[in-house]
Amino acid sequence: MFAHIGSVLASLMFVWALFQQYFPYPLRNQFEKYSQRLFTLVYPYIEIKFHEFTGERLTRSEAYSAIENYLSSKASTQAKKLKAEMGKNNQSLVLSMDDHEEVADEFNGVKLWWASGKKVSKSESLSSRHPMTDEKRYYKLSFHKHNREVILGTYLNHVIKEGKAITVKNRQRRLYTNSGSYWSHVVFEHPATFETLAMDPEKKKMIIDDLITFSKAGEFYSRIGRAWKRGYLLYGPPGTGKSTMIAAMANLLGYDLYDLELTSVKDNTELRKLLIETSSKSVIVIEDIDCSLDLTGQRRKKNEGKEEEEENDPRRKQPGMEERNAKNVQVTLSGLLNFIDGLWSSCRGERLIVFTTNYVEKLDPALIRKGRMDNHIELSYCGFEAFKMLAKNYLNIESHYLFGTICELLKESKVTPADVAEHLMPKTASGDVELYLKSLIQALELAKEEAMSKSE
Repeated sequence: MFAHIGSVLASLMFVWALFQQYFPYPLRNQFEKYSQRLFTLVYPYIEIKFHEFTGERLTRSEAYSAIENYLSSKASTQAKKLKAEMGKNNQSLVLSMDDHEEVADEFNGVKLWWASGKKVSKSESLSSRHPMTDEKRYYKLSFHKHNREVILGTYLNHVIKEGKAITVKNRQRRLYTNSGSYWSHVVFEHPATFETLAMDPEKKKMIIDDLITFSKAGEFYSRIGRAWKRGYLLYGPPGTGKSTMIAAMANLLGYDLYDLELTSVKDNTELRKLLIETSSKSVIVIEDIDCSLDLTGQRRKKNEGKEEEEENDPRRKQPGMEERNAKNVQVTLSGLLNFIDGLWSSCRGERLIVFTTNYVEKLDPALIRKGRMDNHIELSYCGFEAFKMLAKNYLNIESHYLFGTICELLKESKVTPADVAEHLMPKTASGDVELYLKSLIQALELAKEEAMSKSE
């Protein structure tokens, strides 16, 4: 029987080889098309492929990533060959199916199967005669045709939603910075949280509630016809915790941080390109916005008065100076406004745009009006509630007999939380709490005297 089957298979292979070799391509194409149709009539299963890369730029498919994360738990229990990658904070492994593996899934009583595949093709390199290997991975979903509505509707939406949630949970958050029109990143590991932030508790609660409400308001923004974004303006003297506040915001929501340096952006086109390449669930930060660009009329007038001096400056005649002057930043106020809430600002959802400044009065009113910078938050000098939080963080105390004296001095002097923290920072392994508090009192008394002398 085996000999008979072997001869039949050999004959079929010989006939198929002749067909492929000598029959014209149109005839072969028609034969393959109709044979495929005949096969689908008797084959009861439907197959869907989800490729790893899509689009002209070969960007990684979000659907593929979501499916990969969704199947990770099933792969760890069913698959025999697995791939392992480092997860969040490099402290855990994330498992996924290796190539050509299959796992089963069940949804509302419907049985279905996921398989991982890889297609390898070779192409000639433009710079070398040696062929280049191109690997294209994909996931294939198979299910019975009677369950088409359940799978294409409810199930696939369930897979994408669960996969994206796992992605957010396992991913390493990143801190991006721009070099011209390109982003580069490092792992974001700033430890700041609202629990350790030194500020008034009521204001802190208001900010937390506002951020959480925003993160859950996707359907609301869609219903009212607005882009899902929110602007924050943080202003106050240096050392009041504006950068720490931004890190706490990102840690609260689990967002990535994009630290945008406007002075390295050549023009509005580059600025738009940077905006397009930011992701959802992110905080876009421009620190010291008043120092980044000439955005006020007063500063432009000052620049006009300096043009003649710059023309006569001998340093402009040094080698390479003309080239650097030709590369002046051409980002305009109009371009920045379009970046914040123009048409291109809606290319991604769930983003915070945060500006910081030490001198809010210098900013153009059009830049910080409501609708662009929706929430204006003043971070001022250290108050007693902020001091108690700092004392708890640095000295691990919640009360002391010197707190009353410090409370009165804080009302009469202007010191920033950064100045207070410096005096509370332990200098030795077994530091004396009272010694640090007395050092702070001396600094507050000195600040009080300086404030009185200035007022006089």
